Amino acid sequence: MSELPRLMPTDPQMFRATVLATARVSPSFQRVTLGGPALDGFAWQGHDHWFRLFVPATPGAALVLPEVEGRSWWQAYLAIEEAQRPHCSNYTVADLRRSGTGTEIDVDVVLHTDGAGHLAGRVARWAVSAAPGTPVALLDQGPMFDPPADTRRVHLAADESGLPGVRGILRDLAPGTTGTAVIEVPTDDDVEPGLVHPAGVQVTWVSRGGRHDSPGAGALQAVQARTGPVDPLDYAFVVGESTLATGGRRHLRRSGLPAARICFSGFYKAHPHPQPVA
Repeated sequence: MSELPRLMPTDPQMFRATVLATARVSPSFQRVTLGGPALDGFAWQGHDHWFRLFVPATPGAALVLPEVEGRSWWQAYLAIEEAQRPHCSNYTVADLRRSGTGTEIDVDVVLHTDGAGHLAGRVARWAVSAAPGTPVALLDQGPMFDPPADTRRVHLAADESGLPGVRGILRDLAPGTTGTAVIEVPTDDDVEPGLVHPAGVQVTWVSRGGRHDSPGAGALQAVQARTGPVDPLDYAFVVGESTLATGGRRHLRRSGLPAARICFSGFYKAHPHPQPVA
């Protein structure tokens, strides 16, 4: 997307936290639970509320963070000495719980392996090995999902990288909402049969069945087969691998949906052989 989301905070806050627990929740997802007093101030808006996650440069290292001024942080981040510069990736709040003992945030990390069968991605490797007490930080970015008040139906599509966001949107939609949702996952065991969603939203799961198919390709085919023509007052949210995001947007535009009513974002470009961890 070329414009900043309307709901993005103009003065985003950096929140320090620590790892409370980490657990495998399906073949392709590791759930990391974060906590700490600072998270009590995290103004969660639900839906696909996302943040920039900062983890230490190396296991056991101190967490050195950039100064944030307004929405500016990138240059300060690059100015940190490379050996100390934390890794930064974008993630969605999978769930947030508040209680008398404090605030906890769940982060669902996708697990892929490279062509040699090794766990790929710094955050994935961190997620499966982070010990309780490991420091992290979250830079609040707010939600992207922002349907106009006159929206008639919603159309959601994502691969596994966008599943936490789509899950949150479906959870927080008004009960009477209608529309479609297409969600692609690496294996059959990543499908969530208990997914909460309005009865009027038709949810389609697409599983790659553990094959090395390009992520997002199956979801895009399902979007093209199941979404269209659309009402010009519908609203769409298409995220994940870049081909899914751009191809889904192109299909929806051709089906009659104005560009201004399509929220799309290509989170990454697929490597040749991503595959789930067994």
